[in-house]
Amino acid sequence: MAERRLRIALAGNPNTGKSTVFNALTGLKQHTGNWSGKTVGNAVGRFSLGDWEVDLYDLPGIYSLFSESAEERAAKDFICYEEPDITVVVLDATSLERNLPLGLQIMELTKNVVFCLNLTDEAEKKGISIDHKRLQETTGVPVIPMAAREGIGLTELKRMLLGIAEGHRRIHPKGIDWSFAPDTEEGYLSEEFRENRSLAFLERSKEICKKVVRKKEERDRFTEKLDKIILSRKTGIPIMLLLLGGVFWITVTGANVPSDLLMRAMNHWGEVLRNGLSSLGAPFWLESLLMDGVYLTVSWVVAVMLPPMAIFFPLFTLLEDFGLLPRIAFNLDGLFQRAGAHGKQALTMSMGFGCNAAGVTACRIIESPRERLIAILTNNFVPCNGRFPTLILLAGIFFAQGNPAAAGAFVFLLIVLAVMITLLVSFVLSKTLLKGMPSAFVLELPPYRRPQIGQVILRSVLDRTIFVLGRAVTVAIPAGAVIWFCQNVEIGGYTMLYGLTVLLEPLGSLMGLSGVILTAFLLGIPANEIVIPILLMVYSQSGMLVEAEGISQAGAILAANGWTWMTAVCTILFSLNHFPCATTLLTIRKETGSWFWTGVSFLLPTVVGIFLCMTANLLMKMAVLIF
Repeated sequence: MAERRLRIALAGNPNTGKSTVFNALTGLKQHTGNWSGKTVGNAVGRFSLGDWEVDLYDLPGIYSLFSESAEERAAKDFICYEEPDITVVVLDATSLERNLPLGLQIMELTKNVVFCLNLTDEAEKKGISIDHKRLQETTGVPVIPMAAREGIGLTELKRMLLGIAEGHRRIHPKGIDWSFAPDTEEGYLSEEFRENRSLAFLERSKEICKKVVRKKEERDRFTEKLDKIILSRKTGIPIMLLLLGGVFWITVTGANVPSDLLMRAMNHWGEVLRNGLSSLGAPFWLESLLMDGVYLTVSWVVAVMLPPMAIFFPLFTLLEDFGLLPRIAFNLDGLFQRAGAHGKQALTMSMGFGCNAAGVTACRIIESPRERLIAILTNNFVPCNGRFPTLILLAGIFFAQGNPAAAGAFVFLLIVLAVMITLLVSFVLSKTLLKGMPSAFVLELPPYRRPQIGQVILRSVLDRTIFVLGRAVTVAIPAGAVIWFCQNVEIGGYTMLYGLTVLLEPLGSLMGLSGVILTAFLLGIPANEIVIPILLMVYSQSGMLVEAEGISQAGAILAANGWTWMTAVCTILFSLNHFPCATTLLTIRKETGSWFWTGVSFLLPTVVGIFLCMTANLLMKMAVLIF
């Protein structure tokens, strides 16, 4: 018997619980927020429905089919040209009048439409009741009341979908009155028609809601009270800084022990692999290339990247699930507007603290191409978790004398500096290379919700941590081989690494650094985590990456090679402002589709970093001479 397949599209406004419905139907733990850009493309899941195998397409969360953002185009094109067998429109029961116009628009494009009236439990708490039977009679499409987070209504939805697929349920949508439609083809292109069309759907939605929605005068006092504090001009920004600072502190302190354990485990497995290669009679150079080059580099990337990401991403997602991230965007919107950028850049920037590649991908949520490009080009100005080890180590050695609390406070000040530089560069770009006015955007503030901790951990690990780590390892494998060749292959009696350091020495001296430090950053392009190990490798004249046993030993090695507090300042500035890692560059190429903008994203932070280092070096030398 041939397999029976069914294609179902899932559409709806942002924050209606659409992805939660998707997860409940398919069993995939699709990320449920709208702030990381993951539903700008169509997510696809599968599930069985009777004898049918269903492909379920989670379309981007949109407000209308008539605007021209990337999300609207993706959803409209899929419904019009891909012609799904059934389209399920997820409606928010707490704000039906705002959600219903999209459902009415989809009814005009396709006949097999089902309304999924989600969040009925939250509506009930707010004193909102909806006569779903009358809504069904008025629109002519089936209406299924649901509370997807609790699993309520899923059985009824599946039963309805099966009935439509089997032909037992016929749908006859009742569309809007098109009496305003023009008589000529040119009339359909006029601004007047577009305005009348939008008004017709809004008026129809208002008319229906008057019949089916009943409200009691009950308010969400918890949300109101908390918003008075979180959204206040006086307390909003400080609370946001404390929250983000807390996330960073937990990430930094919590990652130390698992990183150490993971590195020990990787070293143990490395010895096992090395013994295995020796027993197979592998040549010494091949064994050294594979173990001291490729494996050691991958070990560093995994051991240093995995624990911070496994802590940061779940914490970040908890803030998202609770409803705080949209409010952070609201608080920072004014700053980014004055910088000529988009308010949502605050969210993509925050994602960059975990991983700049993830932050670049998150820029998909910005509708304006100009502002999306500004967000992409400036995301690397905030330090990712790969740069935190360098910042923390140098802060601890030169400015905190090994005090973890003082080092954490110093790094937090660096984060504030990074945000200021991001705003300044965004402003310059908006006035020069990417001129334009900042656009307005609809920012929906969902009610505060209790996060589903189990799902948060699973989603964060699968959707973000493993994904980003996989990209980093893919880049680290060939990079490890390149680093090994640079340190072990000699040309004219000198290693390639030595030649590179000599070449970069004049520029390094002007920047308050050295040729060795610039070489470490350049060879660290696969992953920022390996910059310090490369430095220690060169200083110890070893043929492989080196790990210092404690902060004091690292400080002694650096001091023995001419490092001062001024060197540390310039190195920190360049760590904050230099070219993106290879993973981020590949992501930028994929997101922009342009090698030109990928090149700009490489040069922009590098030029800023060189300028800041040269300026700081000059000012510090003048201060030393004067005082």
